Amino acid sequence: MHAAADRLEFAPPATPGVVRAFMLALLAHGLLVAALTWGVQWKREAQILSAEAELWAAVPVAAAPRLQEPPAELVLPEKPEPVPPPARMPEPVVAPPKVDIALEQEKKRIQKQKQLEFEQQQEKRKQAKLQQEKEKEAKLKADKLKQALADKTKLAQEKKLAEQQARQLEAQREKNLRRMAGLAGASGSASASGTALKSAGPSASYAGRVIARVKPNIVFTEAISGNPTAVVEVRTSPDGTIIARKLTQSSGMKEWDEAVLRAIDKTEVLPRDSDGRVPSPLLISFRPKD
Repeated sequence: MHAAADRLEFAPPATPGVVRAFMLALLAHGLLVAALTWGVQWKREAQILSAEAELWAAVPVAAAPRLQEPPAELVLPEKPEPVPPPARMPEPVVAPPKVDIALEQEKKRIQKQKQLEFEQQQEKRKQAKLQQEKEKEAKLKADKLKQALADKTKLAQEKKLAEQQARQLEAQREKNLRRMAGLAGASGSASASGTALKSAGPSASYAGRVIARVKPNIVFTEAISGNPTAVVEVRTSPDGTIIARKLTQSSGMKEWDEAVLRAIDKTEVLPRDSDGRVPSPLLISFRPKD
C-alpha cells in the first residue's frame, strides 16, 4: 500500500476538461445524423408542379345559331355569309440606310484596292524572279568565259613551262655529253662546244708544218710570173703515210703542178698534229714564192 501511494504521488495530474470534450463530441455526432436523416426524407417527397394553359384560335370562327323549331311553313334558314378573315397588314418596306450603302461601297473599294495591290506585288515578284534568273544566267556565262580564259592561260603557261623544261633538259643533255666526252679523253679546249673526242680538222699550225715537210722536196727551176696556187688533196694512213694525192685546183702552170705532186710523193710520210694524229684527207695549198 505504501508503494502504491508513492507511485500515485509522483504520477502526472489528470488532464482537465475531458468530460466536457466528450459531451461536445456526442452532441456534434447527433446533429450530423439528424441532418442526414432530414435530407433523405426531403428527397423522397413527391414534387407537385402546377401549370395553367390558355388556348386561342389562330383564325376567329363565328358560332352557329341555336336549333329552333320551324314554323308551320317550312322556311329554310338563310345561309350565313362567311366571315372573311381579317386582312393581313402588309409589312412596311424599310429602305436601307444610306450609311450601309456607303459602307458596303467602301468595303468593295478597299477589297478591290487590296486585290490590285496583291496583283501588283505578284507582278513585282515575277519580274524580280525573272531579273534574278537573267542575272544568274549572265553570271554563269561570265564564269564560264572566265574559266575558259583561265584554262587557256593555264595551257599556255604549261606549254611555255614544258618548252622551257625541254630546253633545260636539252642543255643539260649537251652538258652531260660534253662532260662524258671529256671524261673519255676528248682533246677539245674547256670552251669547246663539240661532242666528238677530237676535232675533225687540223690545228692552226699544222698546215705550216706539212708545207715545211713537203717544200724542201719541190724541185722547180722555171721562171714564173706571179704567185699561182696549186691545191692538192692528200690522204694518209693513221701513222701519216701518204697513200694517195690528187690535184684539186691547178695553178695554171703545168710545170709547177707536177713539181708539187713529185714533192709529195718524195715526202712519203706527213708529220703528226699536236694531238698526235694525222688528219685525213688534207687540202694543201702550194705557192712558188711563199
